[in-house]
Amino acid sequence: MIEAERSVTVSLAERRILSPLFKGLYDEGMGLVEQAASYLDGEGRAAAKTLTREEATLYAAESMRLTTRLMQLASWLLLQRAANAGEMTRDQVSAEKAKVRLDTGSAREEVALFGRLPETFQDLVDRSLSLQARVHRMDQEIYGDGASSAVRRANDNPVSEQIMLLKTAFGR
Repeated sequence: MIEAERSVTVSLAERRILSPLFKGLYDEGMGLVEQAASYLDGEGRAAAKTLTREEATLYAAESMRLTTRLMQLASWLLLQRAANAGEMTRDQVSAEKAKVRLDTGSAREEVALFGRLPETFQDLVDRSLSLQARVHRMDQEIYGDGASSAVRRANDNPVSEQIMLLKTAFGR
């Protein structure tokens, strides 16, 4: 009986992806992509010209991170939408989403100059990081984390654990 119950368990995140509520998340993500593109091509380009050399360098690097983060998020959202529409199976989505990275970092917390960048740009970065965190959490709930499960399996064996520690320590 317990085994049968486990096989029909559906995560709340997966249920949300399959529900009409997903449209709100999808619209938010795609809207943010459009807003960032519009800003970077217009107002952001003009604002970048007023920055110091150091600020402009940070702005350029963070713009690339922002663009990368948003493209990865858009890819993930499009894959989920394709699955919802029946255009792809969950297995196909899983295979394709393995190419999607939901961990694009930001200099926001690390670089003091970040606070001197244009406020609109900072807002776009903050919103993209927030969306990335939500999508990443949802992705983990639905698909799990292959890397961490591999580490857990390796940690079940004390010898494997020591070998992993040595590889980490010596960078091999």
